[in-house]
Amino acid sequence: MYPSSRPRRLRATAAMRGLVRETTVTASQLVLPVFVKEGATEPVPIPSMPGVVQHTRDSLRKAAVEAVAAGLGGIMLFGVPATRDATGSAGIDPDGVLNTALRDVRTEVGDDIVIMADTCLDEFTDHGHCGLLDAAGRVDNDATLAEYAQMAVAQVQAGAHVVGLSGMMDGQVGAIRAALDGAGYLDAGILAYSAKYASVFYGPFRDAVESALQGDRLTYQQDPANAREALREAALDLAEGADVVMVKPALSYLDVIRAVAELSDVPVAAYQVSGEYSMVEAAVAHGWLDRRRAVLETLTSIRRAGADLVLTYWAVQAATWLR
Repeated sequence: MYPSSRPRRLRATAAMRGLVRETTVTASQLVLPVFVKEGATEPVPIPSMPGVVQHTRDSLRKAAVEAVAAGLGGIMLFGVPATRDATGSAGIDPDGVLNTALRDVRTEVGDDIVIMADTCLDEFTDHGHCGLLDAAGRVDNDATLAEYAQMAVAQVQAGAHVVGLSGMMDGQVGAIRAALDGAGYLDAGILAYSAKYASVFYGPFRDAVESALQGDRLTYQQDPANAREALREAALDLAEGADVVMVKPALSYLDVIRAVAELSDVPVAAYQVSGEYSMVEAAVAHGWLDRRRAVLETLTSIRRAGADLVLTYWAVQAATWLR
């Protein structure tokens, strides 16, 4: 005897499946991370991230227009400077590659998309760490906060709507909120990388930004074994005034996304990082996976876990599939 309730009835047709679908992904929930390389005269392919490039100023403007046309919610800018130093001064310089790119994009697309800036020193330091180093070679948390505050103000002056605090320094949200408010930028948003794990899946990203890092970031990024710690970090960022909190990476930390979403009273973001992108692209290249189905399934899983927005290198392509 068949049971009177048969779940398969709600799977019989595409229309029925769409009608009862619990989790959706829309273009407006996606953010496209992009790289801009100082002095580049043509886009530079990133071998470990097939299909992703280091942009020129011109190609970045075109990418921003394409992102708006695709209906994306945001675009996150990362800079690749020609020179680096111990303090990452190019990240604060109004004429540095990232701030110049922010001005270009804001001029090109205005308020039609949320323009985000990576607010971290790692792309600009000659040692590759996310902060200033003390005499013993350790990251100096409090000295770094002062640099972040200057950097955030410079980025908002250049055109960023949101600053993305990815350095995992204690107190960074409070320090930057105070600096932005003090400079009169009360409407500038803060996206806090609240749970950023010391992950192996950042490898291709470090190729993309030509990172100078030797060693690791285990003393300030989170231990992949810890989940409660992520909740403590998120709670601190919320108390300091974060407008959005983020978990990074996404796929290996879906449980953390869920836990942070249950805690947070602000939107939760997740970053589908370079290693996640490259793994799928490698499998697609070998004919082992269907790109469209794999991408949309991973994005759906991140949304289902509780993320309100997702940073993904597939943002534009996914948006075309979701129409």
